[in-house]
Amino acid sequence: MSDRRLLLVHAHPDDEATATGATIARYCAEGASVTLVTCTSGELGEVVADDLAHLRGDPDALGEHRRGEIRAALAELGEVRHRWLGGPGRFRDSGMAGADGNGAPGAFAAADPAEVTRAMVEVLRAERPHVVITYDEHGGYGHPDHIAAHRAVMSALDPAADPDHAPELGAAWQVPKVYWTVLPRSILKRVEEAGVEGFEPYTVPDEELTAVLDGRDFHAAKIAALRRYRSQVDLDDGGFFATVVQRPEFAVEHYLLVRGERGPGSGPNGWEDDLFAGLG
Repeated sequence: MSDRRLLLVHAHPDDEATATGATIARYCAEGASVTLVTCTSGELGEVVADDLAHLRGDPDALGEHRRGEIRAALAELGEVRHRWLGGPGRFRDSGMAGADGNGAPGAFAAADPAEVTRAMVEVLRAERPHVVITYDEHGGYGHPDHIAAHRAVMSALDPAADPDHAPELGAAWQVPKVYWTVLPRSILKRVEEAGVEGFEPYTVPDEELTAVLDGRDFHAAKIAALRRYRSQVDLDDGGFFATVVQRPEFAVEHYLLVRGERGPGSGPNGWEDDLFAGLG
């Protein structure tokens, strides 16, 4: 196992490429050990490709299909260890906020917190990451599964570090640095200039960011990974997302450190350019 270990926790297949694809590709290229934990198979995602219309209205079939998509997508990003939280299919897609699926049997957002925490503690102790990435407390844009993924990580950190907690799950491990993937406040100005309506993500003032990773060298890998998710994204439809993805800035990814010591940075805001900064 590499002496630099990164673990990312995302809610559905394709979230990892959209929010952190360049980060994953960079650290894979640098030889770090990179592990992705996906919490659900995205069974309730909207199928955009007409030739995959047979998956619409069939959550189990869509979940199986998306499990295949994520294998192909991760291969575009590098050598990534992949784990399903609790095992494949254990927790199911809850749907968008307010949807009937939010409280359905097996829905991740409605899962027993103790079970979710136990599953995450087991992962943290097995992978022993130096850096963990997940969403902020709003889940980026309020998706119940993103919020649940955030809670899963944050609730497991202290138990994972406690040798008296569930020793059968492995030796205790304290994660040195925990980041939330976030959007800078400045993005709202660009969205406004583009005339886009209805896009209201939670943002962080630029000066409060901890780390900004310029992943433009890995822009092509990030796009290639997203293209593997044909059930979910069409990068050729000319829409807002497809347009944004083509811009090199799409591979610049932003983080807020919420646990651990900030490492040395540069520029007027002292942003880190390496998530392992300060770890020796």
